[in-house]
Amino acid sequence: MLRGDSAFYSADVIGACRERDARFSITAKMDPKIKAAIAGIDESGWTPIKYPNAVFDDQAGGWISDAETAEVDYTAFTSKKGQAVTARLIVRRVRRLNEQARRGQDELFSAHRYHAIFTDSPYALVQAEEQHRDHAMMEQVNVDLIDGPLAHLPSGKFTANAAWLTCAAITHNLPRAFGCLAGAFHARARGATLRRHPIIVPARLARHGRGHLILHLPQHWRWQQAWLNAFDAVHHPPPAHVA
Repeated sequence: MLRGDSAFYSADVIGACRERDARFSITAKMDPKIKAAIAGIDESGWTPIKYPNAVFDDQAGGWISDAETAEVDYTAFTSKKGQAVTARLIVRRVRRLNEQARRGQDELFSAHRYHAIFTDSPYALVQAEEQHRDHAMMEQVNVDLIDGPLAHLPSGKFTANAAWLTCAAITHNLPRAFGCLAGAFHARARGATLRRHPIIVPARLARHGRGHLILHLPQHWRWQQAWLNAFDAVHHPPPAHVA
C-alpha cells in the first residue's frame, strides 16, 4: 500500500502501482474539484465515527472524539491524456472548533473541516480512512529521525548503516517513552522539543561518599515537574529511614 501526500505523487506513480497490483492511498489537496465533489455528497451519505480514544486534528486545532465519513467516486488527472484514474474519494469531516471561522472567513465549508483521501483501498469505508490516518504517525517518526540521528548515515557500508539505524530507533523510542511519562504536553512533543526541554538538563552531578551520586537540578526550572514525573515513574520510592 502506497500512502502519502498528493504533492509527492503523480499519475505516473499511481499508474505504476496499478500495473503492479499495488494499492494507493493519497491525501487529496482541497482544490476546487475536490471541494465540488465533497459538496455533492448527500447528508444521508455520512457515517458517524466514535473514536475509542480522542485523536488530535491538526486542521481543527484540537482533540476530537467523533467525526463523520463518506465516499464518492472521483476521477483524477483528467487533464492528462490517457492518465485519468477513477477511484474512491473518502472524506472525513469534523465539527469546526474555531468560533471565529464560523462567522465566514473565506472558506467554502463553514460548519466542518474536511479531510479527503484518494484511494483504491479494498477495505470498508471506516477502516480505509483509519488506515490512511495511520501513515501520518509514521511520517512524524521519519521527521523526528531525520531531525536527529538519521540526519546522516555514517558509512558507505550497508552493515554499518544497518547498525546505525538500529541505534537510531532506540534513541527515538527512549525519548518518546520518557515524554509519555513526563506528561501530556511532552507525550505529543517533537523529538527536538523533548531533547531541549527535559533531557538536556543544565544540572550538576555531585558525589557524596562511596558510590553515592546526587543530581542537582537547576532552581526554578520550568520543566522540573515533567522531569520528576518521569523519574518517579521508573524509580522506586527511597527506603524509609528507621530511627
